[in-house]
Amino acid sequence: MSFISSADTDDPRHRRRLTTSVKDSLRALSLQLTLLNHQVSTHLEIKDVDLDCLDLIGRFGPLSPTALARHAGLHPATVTGVLDRLERGGWAVRERDTTDRRAVLVRALPGRAAEVFGLYSGMATSMDQICAGYTGEQLELLAGFLRDVTEAGQTATDQLAES
Repeated sequence: MSFISSADTDDPRHRRRLTTSVKDSLRALSLQLTLLNHQVSTHLEIKDVDLDCLDLIGRFGPLSPTALARHAGLHPATVTGVLDRLERGGWAVRERDTTDRRAVLVRALPGRAAEVFGLYSGMATSMDQICAGYTGEQLELLAGFLRDVTEAGQTATDQLAES
């Protein structure tokens, strides 16, 4: 990855080069995270889509299978297969909703979380070291930028799903 100097940041051509560099870096990051997640899935002996759904359950759960399908962008029948595999592997459980006994909620089982976290520990340590080189103000800027990019990605995904 090349470094672009901060000279002439108001110059339109320089700004386009910087913007292109940011987009290229985000694409490279996306690919690296995909490869990392694939390696984690392989080590856990689960499918990549199962790991994605397990992450969503951990972040947003407990949630209904329908909500999981919506978050994951998957057909509900596909989610049924994912949940069957996650239950068999001891990763998640489907339970009756205590407020509506007709509804089912999915939650991650905490017993195996250490396995997942352990496989991401190298990346987490690297990120901690990288973040240590930034000021609090710079980290706030980066966090805001990444939230905005994530929201833009969600919007683009929603628009494609609707078309």
